[in-house]
Amino acid sequence: MAIVNDPNVTGFVMVATHEWQGKMREAQMKQHARKYLVVVALGSLVIGYASSLAPEESREPTLPSGFGLADKYPGDIGIEKNKAVIFTEDFESGTIREIGKRWGHISNKHTAVMAVSSNVPPGSTGKRSLQMMGTLGLNKGGDLYTVFKPGLNMAFLRFYTKFAPDHAYEHHFVCLGGYNPPTPWPNPRAGTCPNGDDRVMVFIDPIGQYGRYPPPGVWMLYTYWPEMKISADGHYWGNCLSPANPVPVPRGKWQCVELMIKLNSSPKKSDGELALWIEGRLVLHIAKGVRRGPWSGMGFNLVESGGYPFKGLRLRTSEKLKINHLWLEHYIDEGAQKQNKVKKPNRINRVWFDHVVVAKSYIGPITVNRSID
Repeated sequence: MAIVNDPNVTGFVMVATHEWQGKMREAQMKQHARKYLVVVALGSLVIGYASSLAPEESREPTLPSGFGLADKYPGDIGIEKNKAVIFTEDFESGTIREIGKRWGHISNKHTAVMAVSSNVPPGSTGKRSLQMMGTLGLNKGGDLYTVFKPGLNMAFLRFYTKFAPDHAYEHHFVCLGGYNPPTPWPNPRAGTCPNGDDRVMVFIDPIGQYGRYPPPGVWMLYTYWPEMKISADGHYWGNCLSPANPVPVPRGKWQCVELMIKLNSSPKKSDGELALWIEGRLVLHIAKGVRRGPWSGMGFNLVESGGYPFKGLRLRTSEKLKINHLWLEHYIDEGAQKQNKVKKPNRINRVWFDHVVVAKSYIGPITVNRSID
């Protein structure tokens, strides 16, 4: 359990669990600070406000980074009481079967995929996480799936994950999305384009890009929406939306991952947004006006300069479509290894999950209380 600050107890302070957390808090303060420019005109000293980008040049809205609502709940203790939080899972109680029941759907072939583990992230006050093990030739991993009601127009998903040191390439990973009407099990309809009123799906996936990056790969958002591009084979496979600078997925290390989906405000508008944070750092933001590279059925990468202005995301054509499900998936197969030119992939592939939170606002990494040395 975390040590909770008490006015009658001294010697304890709130500190971050990672070395970078102090830097993140400083960055947050700088993010909200205004910049001023001193100019001399007609012999008089004039002090005026000058932003780094003029309003008409602004390419995307500002998003938070660093600490979020989780900062108020050291070790995530009590975070489920926050009014913005709609779902939490820390795997601290129950058997695998009981965990599956409270999610609603579980895929655990021959009961060999999932296990409770004592491997937990730094800063966690818990003692358990969930391990999923995919074994090539025996199974394709497993998954948990849950539905939350009512659905949301904007949702944030934060979770911690860790890939084993010898993990191979992944096929698909964690998905946040919506079905209309909601279904009690995942129904991705892979290879088909959404109509706009039936479904929207955003996978947080590692991708190897045909072996260019070492396994598990680099982070990207594998996205299904009605204005996605068609693939060369005539199917609509998820479009891969990637940062300008690749973000490697580490092996043998816990990592905090957070996704935001903001649906377009009306059926005719293209003001939807997607965002991805790693360890509290914003690494990808897809919104109207961002600069992108060439866009094909494979998706597109953002670019730091040049490129084309993105027309925006019209993620739905009906306001009845909401974000209403979470799919915690570990899907691994031989196909992902062949695509990345691996002749002898590792057969057993383990990944861990912990501190899963879905909320209406930015969540951020966990913090913890500890005594001063």
